[in-house]
Amino acid sequence: MDRISKRFGAVQANREVTLTVAAGTVHGIVGENGAGKSTLMSILYGFYQADEGGIEIEGRPARISGSREAIALGIGMVHQHFMLVEPLSALDNVMLGAEPHWRLPAARAQVRGQLEALMHDTGLVVHLDTPVEELPVGERQRLEILKALFRGARILILDEPTAVLTPQETEQLFITLRRLRAQGTTILLITHKLKEIMALCDAVTVMRQGQVVLDCPIAQASLDTLAEAMVGRRVNLGRAPGEHAARVGAPLLEATGLRWQDAAGVPRLADVTLSLRAGEIVGIAGVSGNGQSELLEALAGMRAPQQGRLVLAGRSFTPEAWLDPAEARVLGLAHVPEDRHRCGLVLPFAAWESAVLGHHRLPRFAGAWGWMKQAAMRSATAAMMDDYDVRPRNPLLQSSKFSGGNQQKLVLAREALGVPKVLLVGQPTRGVDIGAIEFIHGRLRAMRDAGGAVLVVSSELDEILALADRVLVMDRGRIAGELPIEQCSEAALGCLMAGVTAAERQ
Repeated sequence: MDRISKRFGAVQANREVTLTVAAGTVHGIVGENGAGKSTLMSILYGFYQADEGGIEIEGRPARISGSREAIALGIGMVHQHFMLVEPLSALDNVMLGAEPHWRLPAARAQVRGQLEALMHDTGLVVHLDTPVEELPVGERQRLEILKALFRGARILILDEPTAVLTPQETEQLFITLRRLRAQGTTILLITHKLKEIMALCDAVTVMRQGQVVLDCPIAQASLDTLAEAMVGRRVNLGRAPGEHAARVGAPLLEATGLRWQDAAGVPRLADVTLSLRAGEIVGIAGVSGNGQSELLEALAGMRAPQQGRLVLAGRSFTPEAWLDPAEARVLGLAHVPEDRHRCGLVLPFAAWESAVLGHHRLPRFAGAWGWMKQAAMRSATAAMMDDYDVRPRNPLLQSSKFSGGNQQKLVLAREALGVPKVLLVGQPTRGVDIGAIEFIHGRLRAMRDAGGAVLVVSSELDEILALADRVLVMDRGRIAGELPIEQCSEAALGCLMAGVTAAERQ
């Protein structure tokens, strides 16, 4: 890609970007949210056309006016938010738009044979007859990669491929990508996770404010140099030197004996007991699917357990009369959900509408007969955007138009609006760039230091170790262990996550 420039109105998304990628390599592209990397890859895949500049594929000039041309040139793209039709089977999703002929039974048989051979060659195993809506997220991603390879992709663009994967799924994906590289596939990897760049890539390009600021072989890069190039300054994501021990106060939330089983009778919460005290951050570690999501939803009032008790702000709740989310907000509990798209925002809403959800009945926002004070709501959203560095600072912009990191900051700003005593946060920095991670971590520490209690559920052990004062590990719906941060290490937490107790380790 030679001197690519692209402008959207007043925003210069790409400014004379030159990118050279060697065949049969994994090339990382990193940068903060809004740095222009996704726009650049969208130009390569034909979603956008460059205002200036040119593209060469395998030494030949290429004019890519749409995704059909990109696919014909051997370019495939797997998006961060999967492009799948959920009620259809995995097989039909691959075949959709690429049917070999009009007779569907014969077309399915032919495509099935090709996919089985492709799965054997690549190790990308998918249950072809299962509806996509029933597939786990890791298998959906394998399906997206299969779909691109089925269409003949020799150049594969992956946009934040590990944003929703567990550590185990991530390692399996990396095994697959290394195999594809060995078979000659060229891979362009967009990610915020610098450790993944160092572990997988042959070369890396760093973008900032629409321009390339660093381009080098991975052997010449380090985590520190990449982070500084991305943000333009030194970044600290670990525990601050000399950070004080938590000044722990009285319990602000207590849960006792929480039990909940799903419709299949599988226990997702099995006698979970915990307390959150003023002035501390409690981290919950564990492989995804071990009850962390159900615990967050129960504590936030989104899911009533079948047994157990919850005490919040002096009020006691039992399954027969469980905490209501609206009541939780009144009692000083706020919740940043794990999935900001499904539970945190209404994506078609303007930012100012998403930013006041749950607060819209406050006197400052609601007039007589329930009429909304829109001017006050927009003014409050503008102040939130300033305070939480949400970019662009446009309360009228549709929520879906913000990058993932800025969407997350908007949700956090909303949940902090009432200065809650207890904050529950699920996956606080999923799909978020390194600068926004540093910012969000700082805000969570500030809430703790102001006397609040913060519960953080994260699949990133680095994040738990950087934030928590006390760590709980969940395994198969139970609290498998509890450690003060001074006794925590990746090895110790990893053993607990795998169900190995301290006594068994010795």
